Amino acid sequence: MEKTATLNLRVNPKVKERAEAVLSRLGVPMSTAIDMYLNQISLTGSIPFSISLPKAPDTINVDLMTEDELHAKLQKGYDDIEAGRVQNAEKVFAEFRKKH
Repeated sequence: MEKTATLNLRVNPKVKERAEAVLSRLGVPMSTAIDMYLNQISLTGSIPFSISLPKAPDTINVDLMTEDELHAKLQKGYDDIEAGRVQNAEKVFAEFRKKH
């Protein structure tokens, strides 16, 4: 089938870079991977993978906690703050972004 249509899209540069690294190892050009993705959408009539929100582990899912369990976890957090067992959130997120 002749390829004459052009897509112009914006993506996160880091996501693109990581995807290109994987595709390079597979020997698949980015344009071919996108063509494969679009073909699967047209063949299946849906996105070809499951899309869902991540499920919170039961140990931190407030909806599954009793009031006493919630208060105990909150108290532990306050105790950690008082004892200096804390981390700078900005630094933690920056490190996370570097790794992911």
